[in-house]
Amino acid sequence: MIELKHLKTLQALKQTGSLAAAAALLHHTQSALSHQFSDIEQRLGFKLFIRKSQPLRFTRQGEVLLQLADSVLPQVHQALQACQAPQQTTLRIAIECHSCIQWMTPALNSFREQWPQVSVEFASGVTFDPQPALQQGELDLVLTSDILPKSGLHYTPLFDFEVRLVVAVGHPLATKAVILPEDLTDETLLIYPVQRQRMDIWRHFLQPAGVTPSLKTVDNTLLLIQMVSANMGIAALPHWVVENVERQKLVVTRTLDNGLWSRLYAATREGENRQPTLDAFITHAQQHARQLPFVRDASGALVTA
Repeated sequence: MIELKHLKTLQALKQTGSLAAAAALLHHTQSALSHQFSDIEQRLGFKLFIRKSQPLRFTRQGEVLLQLADSVLPQVHQALQACQAPQQTTLRIAIECHSCIQWMTPALNSFREQWPQVSVEFASGVTFDPQPALQQGELDLVLTSDILPKSGLHYTPLFDFEVRLVVAVGHPLATKAVILPEDLTDETLLIYPVQRQRMDIWRHFLQPAGVTPSLKTVDNTLLLIQMVSANMGIAALPHWVVENVERQKLVVTRTLDNGLWSRLYAATREGENRQPTLDAFITHAQQHARQLPFVRDASGALVTA
């Protein structure tokens, strides 16, 4: 059976006029190309060109297959280009990480500059569970730190980030270099309005130690930081979220035990992560994330500090 590689080889042979030149054009050795022709001619049962002819001459069968190559290969090229073209006109995204919207805006602007034909819609991760909605086809991508096993979803790592305790400048815990779970026993922990099990500080820091501080929900990051600064409670936030506020000496951050790190993923349905639109959005998000302070890439290397 004739294959696309054979049609491409025939075209190269016609274009260059010799096996040696065709082999160089295709980045093969001359012997390998000669073996390829011998193999296909044996399988087809006829010769494709006259060896050692000057100029090179194709047989009648070779001319027929050259015509086929001239017809088929451009169609294959066009079809592959069409496969790479965006099929989606709307990209539906949900963000489970409340703080992510601060760095997603520049990444989104960069994406829309290159993909102006694609509109982006955001869904809240507070009022519903986004990952089941992704599984059911109601969303195209979810930014999350939670991996659902056997979910049929693909998780592309974006970056790792440290969750740090955020307190007011004059708070007693500001004098401690490292915070232990029992240090928060009598504190008011300001949290986003999500289930406890979706909070890294609860799952990996407080719950294992059996510590349950008072919890108070706050709707957005800016208000949460302002309340911490006013000594109305403490919070646990990604270091890059409060880095600028900490430099202004409005809050202080401290390490939780040995360091509480989490990973942010872009979740898509299995098999769809390489779709052009989704792949482009994830790439833009990864590229912009590298500019964030105090994050690590998926291999654990610190990106910026």
